[in-house]
Amino acid sequence: MAVFVDPATPGRTSAQRLSRARITCDDPARRDILCGGGAAALGLLLAGLLGDAPPALAEAVAGPVPELDAVAVRIVTDSYQFAVAPSRKLDGLAVEHFGWGIGPDHPPGPTPVSEFGLSMHVTSRRGEESRQTLVDFGFTPEALVNNLRLLGVRPSEIDALVLSHGHYDHFGGLAGFLGQNRGQLKPGLPFHVGGEDCFCAREWTAPPAKGDFGVIDRQALKAANLAVTATERPALVAGHGFTSGQIDQRSFETLLSPSAMKLGLTHGSGCDPAGLAGGGPGPIPDQFRHEIATAYNLKGQGLIILTSCSHRGVVNAIRQAQAVSGVQRVHAVIGGFHLAPYQPDYVRQTLAALKEIGPNFVVPLHCTGEAFYEIAKAEMPTKLVRAYTGTRLVFNGSAT
Repeated sequence: MAVFVDPATPGRTSAQRLSRARITCDDPARRDILCGGGAAALGLLLAGLLGDAPPALAEAVAGPVPELDAVAVRIVTDSYQFAVAPSRKLDGLAVEHFGWGIGPDHPPGPTPVSEFGLSMHVTSRRGEESRQTLVDFGFTPEALVNNLRLLGVRPSEIDALVLSHGHYDHFGGLAGFLGQNRGQLKPGLPFHVGGEDCFCAREWTAPPAKGDFGVIDRQALKAANLAVTATERPALVAGHGFTSGQIDQRSFETLLSPSAMKLGLTHGSGCDPAGLAGGGPGPIPDQFRHEIATAYNLKGQGLIILTSCSHRGVVNAIRQAQAVSGVQRVHAVIGGFHLAPYQPDYVRQTLAALKEIGPNFVVPLHCTGEAFYEIAKAEMPTKLVRAYTGTRLVFNGSAT
């Protein structure tokens, strides 16, 4: 059964009406996804699918977000790699490329696998305290598991998982990763998602080919004993980072949806139609209300924002992180900006908005598209950083 903590009335939980929990719904005021008045139904659904366990409590962002001494972002999986790219040091950033799977006493061995997907591993430090978070899981488990091993990431040391949204190129490696590491992950490992619609089955409706775009294996989440937490509102991640919560569309940015959600449950996976606005048999256009960004506040430098895919707009994602944290200064923006489908004028408008925000570093990945690279290289050459599968970006905070 399920327990929900109501942020508006600390100490009171819906356990008085239900019982034990696997998921926390952070915003009882929302109605587009089951929360508050609909939380009981969502809890029963997820409890039945994910098993009976102690509550998974998302620590809501209230007051200043944690200030960190160092943040290192490793690109575990991306679309590109360049083995001979030279590592370099910039003012406030070390860019470490992976290179070859080669050594002085052996010929080339396994090498990182690139694919059209995204996964990032973050190590954050505050004083002597260190935390590790895995954000997204790429397209295939073969690439994810191979790359994590080569990059020296130990799954047993991961403190939190975050899934930015329900597209296969971000969750495709998840079930296989969980299966490969069964019994090795921390019990009750937090798994942050942005809402129930993250779990909907999807169809790809855009070029180059239409078809089945997969569904998250909820039984794999149950078998891995994950603490699934819906963070519709901002929530802390492993006590160091924070999720954006659902991203408002406030800027000029427009949403081009390449997918449709199929509502309902099949063989224990999918999403509850009753929990979604306009719920019916589906499919319905994907509005990505569940999509979330992940951010970190670096001491003396500002926010490091992992946008993942930016379907609701990279500028909107940045503005959301600023509003959530109260920190206006942006040190780095890393991830997919989802500009590939847009015309050059729209890309230039996005770049102009980024220049106005003024991040020190812009690291486009995945679905950003080549047009943005070319324009940004000409207009912000000192801020643009090229990263690949295996690249590690090391940011250090300022001394106080």
